[in-house]
Amino acid sequence: MKIKLTEAEKEVMQVLWEKEKAFMKDIIDAYPDPKPATTTIATLLKRMQNKDFVGYELFGNSREYFPKIEKEHYFSSEMKSMIHNFFDNSVSQFASFFTQNAKLSQKELKELRDMIDEKIENPKS
Repeated sequence: MKIKLTEAEKEVMQVLWEKEKAFMKDIIDAYPDPKPATTTIATLLKRMQNKDFVGYELFGNSREYFPKIEKEHYFSSEMKSMIHNFFDNSVSQFASFFTQNAKLSQKELKELRDMIDEKIENPKS
């Protein structure tokens, strides 16, 4: 079974992906008011360490946290899981749903078509 992040953990990961490295204070400061409690962030970071998503380096008594997984890798894994779970592992079913429900403009649809055409013409790109 694939380990997933909770919504609260994803928020912390967003901060770490953006900053690349951050102390507890930096993470909390990245949140809008009202800021989460230090204990809340500490608990989330501990759970994320246990899931092997976050590591840290010690500087005296302070820990500088960093992501152990790239955002693109996590996002790709989440998308594959969603396509598997909701669209019977069919990318074309997903694409059909997406294009019908995403309220895309003609310009966005053409951009998607161009991306697909480019991938067909240059599969290694």
